Amino acid sequence: MTSPVKRQVTWADVERMVGHLLQRLRRDYDNILVVTRGGMVPACLISERTNIRNILCAAVVLYEGEERALPAPVFVQFPEDHLVAGRRILAIDDVWDSGSTIVAVRERLRKAGARVDVCVLHFKPRNSRFPGDAPDFYAEETDGWIVYPWDPSRTLDGDPAPVPLPPPLGAPGSSRPTPR
Repeated sequence: MTSPVKRQVTWADVERMVGHLLQRLRRDYDNILVVTRGGMVPACLISERTNIRNILCAAVVLYEGEERALPAPVFVQFPEDHLVAGRRILAIDDVWDSGSTIVAVRERLRKAGARVDVCVLHFKPRNSRFPGDAPDFYAEETDGWIVYPWDPSRTLDGDPAPVPLPPPLGAPGSSRPTPR
């Protein structure tokens, strides 16, 4: 199997895509729910430009780099039901690839009684495990592997990182302990 083509997204690309999303987003959300870590930058930009200050966080693990690490998303952190019940929430992530992560987030929010819209920068309809389902808002469709400017393999100016980064906390070979 061949590796997908990698597309290097620039900060200017991100700004353009967020601008495109802002033209279509509602302004009456009670909260933004950011899916970490990929959704943090787009959620911040959207929050600043819409003045939505109530931001919740969902820490979800499914991928490790380009490889799917787990069979299903694992929620490491998620808002308690009473914080989302009856609220209109904009759930933001960077990409709907298989859709597994953001659909799990959306369904958990709905089960808790929230009204949810899903917003991503990139939608990969041909990779989606949810035929006929899609984000409510997305800036671009793609088939490629997206490398965002905040990816750890790149420097802050978007160039390839000159030296390898240390392994993540608690990873084999890391001298840094696993957070508790």
